Amino acid sequence: MTLRLIGARAVQEATRPLAEQFTQRTGHAVEHSYSPVGTVRKRLADGEQHDIVIVSASAIDEMAGEGVVDGATRIVLGSTSIGMCVRAGAACPDIGTAEAFRQTVIAAGSVALSDLAVGGTAGTYLNGLFERIGLSEVINAKAKRCAGGVDVAKCVAAGDAEIGFTFISEILPVKGAAVVGPLPAPYGNTTVYVAAVRTGSAQAEPARALIRAFVDPSARDLWREVGFENG
Repeated sequence: MTLRLIGARAVQEATRPLAEQFTQRTGHAVEHSYSPVGTVRKRLADGEQHDIVIVSASAIDEMAGEGVVDGATRIVLGSTSIGMCVRAGAACPDIGTAEAFRQTVIAAGSVALSDLAVGGTAGTYLNGLFERIGLSEVINAKAKRCAGGVDVAKCVAAGDAEIGFTFISEILPVKGAAVVGPLPAPYGNTTVYVAAVRTGSAQAEPARALIRAFVDPSARDLWREVGFENG
C-alpha cells in the first residue's frame, strides 16, 4: 500500500526523512511530489490523486472550503520565514533594519527570486513587498527568475546571482548557499504550513497516521534543523 503525498517544496527536507521512518515502522510506502503551492493546487484541480496535501495555511483553508481536502484532518506542521541568502563565504550584507534592507537590494548587482508565474508563496509575497516599497523597477532590472525557492538558493550558490530571497527552509539544504537572516520588520514574512487528507482518499486512516508522525515530539529537532518553528 502506497500513500501519495503532494506538498509545497518548503517542507520536503523534513517530510521525506520522517516519511521514511514511518514506512519502516508501518510498512506503508510513501510517494512524494513537491511543487510551488500554486502548482500543487493546479495539479489537484487537474485531477491528480493524492492522499495527503501540504501547503500554506491560507491555501489549505481555501481548499477545505472547496472540498478538495477534509478540513477536519487539518494539522499545523510548523512555520518558516522568508530570508536572504548569499554565496557561502561571501560577505553578509546588512539587512537588520528596513532601510538597510532597501539599500542592500538597491546595491546588489543581481537578485534571485522565484518566478511569480509558478505561484509559490515566497515569490508572490516578495513581488507584493517590492511593489509596496517602491523597488519593483529596481528588482525587475536585475532579477534572476527561478523555478522555485531551492532554485533561488542554487542560483546564488553557483554565483549566478549576488543575493537571493526565499524561505530559509529552502536555503539551508543547498550546499554553497548561506543564510544571511530573515527579512527585517516590518517586511518580514512567516508562513505556516499545514497538512490535510485529500477528500475521498481511500487511505484516509494511514494518511492521518503519517500526518501525526510529522508532528510527533520526536520530530521537533528535525523541523528546527531545516528552518522551521514547530506548531
